[in-house]
Amino acid sequence: MDLRFVPPQPTDPYYEIQLSATGAVQTRPGNWHDLFNALAWLAFPKTKARINAMHAAQIPKETGVRGKLRDMLTLFDEGGAIVACANPELEGLVRQHRWKELFWARRTDVLAGFRIHVLGHALLEMALRPRPGLTCKVIFIGPEEEPDAAATHWLEAHDGTGTTRDLVSLPVFGYPGWLPGSGEAAFYDDERYFRPFRRAPAEQKNVVCP
Repeated sequence: MDLRFVPPQPTDPYYEIQLSATGAVQTRPGNWHDLFNALAWLAFPKTKARINAMHAAQIPKETGVRGKLRDMLTLFDEGGAIVACANPELEGLVRQHRWKELFWARRTDVLAGFRIHVLGHALLEMALRPRPGLTCKVIFIGPEEEPDAAATHWLEAHDGTGTTRDLVSLPVFGYPGWLPGSGEAAFYDDERYFRPFRRAPAEQKNVVCP
């Protein structure tokens, strides 16, 4: 795609189709959201192009209602991150929502081998005013993988089948040292933000009691 950043202009009713056809990323002057979107295109060109191509391919198959795949693409594009994780135990703690163990008990391991590459431009905009509760949706890659290429491969593997449940929640504000207060163990006890893992209703019904 021959990418260009252009001022807003009349477009196809679907932004994604217009972008796919022209390579023109509409960017409003003085707008943080659009600035971070442009920076994401520069930092992750393959991933952003794949997201756009998947949107453009899916839209004609829909009947005016965005489907599960495009919900996932939008969530990843706006609030996603790519986590390069050297330790599968740390990934397991994220998936199990064991936040205090991850960010406090294992903070040395997190700082050494848990790299968060933020893709989501809406998340970056919100981070201008850091606060408890900022959460991103992540995918995991190996520590030696190049984030842009790895994320593109992940998206290709989920083309046609992906849903928002394929993305993993991560309260990014809990990363050690990011917010004032994170140097105290009690910071990670607030379950309003560091929510414990809860089974979905369908999973709860399938639990067999002894």
